Amino acid sequence: MTYPATIKGVQDVEIRPKVQGFLIQINVKEGQTVSAGQTLFVLDNATYQAAVRQAQAAVNTAQQQVNTAQLTYENAQQLHANKVIGDYELQTSKNTFESAQAQLAQAHASLASAREQLSFCYVKSPASGVVGTLPFKKGALVSASNTLTNVANISQMDVYFSVTERDAMVLSQQGLGSLPSVKLQLTDGSVYAHEGRVTRMSGVIDQATGSVQLIATFPNPEKQLKSGGVGNIIIPRQATGAIIIPQGCVSEVQNKKFVYTLVEGNKVKYTEIKVDPQNDGSTYIVTDGLKTGDKYVTNGITKLSDGMEIVPITPERYQQKIDEQAKAMSAGDIVGAMKK
Repeated sequence: MTYPATIKGVQDVEIRPKVQGFLIQINVKEGQTVSAGQTLFVLDNATYQAAVRQAQAAVNTAQQQVNTAQLTYENAQQLHANKVIGDYELQTSKNTFESAQAQLAQAHASLASAREQLSFCYVKSPASGVVGTLPFKKGALVSASNTLTNVANISQMDVYFSVTERDAMVLSQQGLGSLPSVKLQLTDGSVYAHEGRVTRMSGVIDQATGSVQLIATFPNPEKQLKSGGVGNIIIPRQATGAIIIPQGCVSEVQNKKFVYTLVEGNKVKYTEIKVDPQNDGSTYIVTDGLKTGDKYVTNGITKLSDGMEIVPITPERYQQKIDEQAKAMSAGDIVGAMKK
């Protein structure tokens, strides 16, 4: 069974800046492999550096105020113990000290915020992977609405495809583990060298198409698969007791398929058959119209008509006669046959 599919990395992340600024450094190239935490881009950060310095100065000032208020409070405690000042003066000194501590905490929070804003100017990769396209050049003004690039982890690839609701119900009953390994047919018609496994199934049915999405995971050690590609998922299926016939002995008329079967008196009968819609390109699995023991014509069907009498021979005898005729032909006969 084959299903159209789209290919994505197991982690495909859009890289966007959190702040607006001019792009002053691009530290990567398209297709480059990067690690998590690596700096990809740098934005103009002079304003944010000044904000950090200003916040640091505010912290220093607040710290000095705390130190002064602490000395005042400690001195007030001694004076109160010696009954030089009353409770009111002591409480006022304590309140001033605690207020200074609160202002210091606020200054530290402002400094942390300023440093965080500065860090946003250094755009880092959230995951290991391969860098996509780089649409912006150095000097461009960018903001959070702009995608600077994509980083895709392509060590493994998730291949998305959809099945009918009916097939999804069967899979739910049997479990995804019952599915055999699947294959991926690429756009050039070739089959990907590594097999994959169906690992996940969506719990929601698409109301527009009545289908359910499945995800198969494939290893990608050679980095042959690219995120955003397309292909076809091939799910092998086993059939026991099936009747398989070559496609070459089947004729098709108005989407119906026919074979010539041998009946009594060595006559042929134009017989309609039904086949499984999935096939391997060379044979059909017959689901109706033939039964075990029936004989059908394998060669020369274009020269036959319904009810014609023939001299049946087995495919092995047919090939034997061809070999005998080839041996009996002289070199001149072969040249003459080729000219004809």
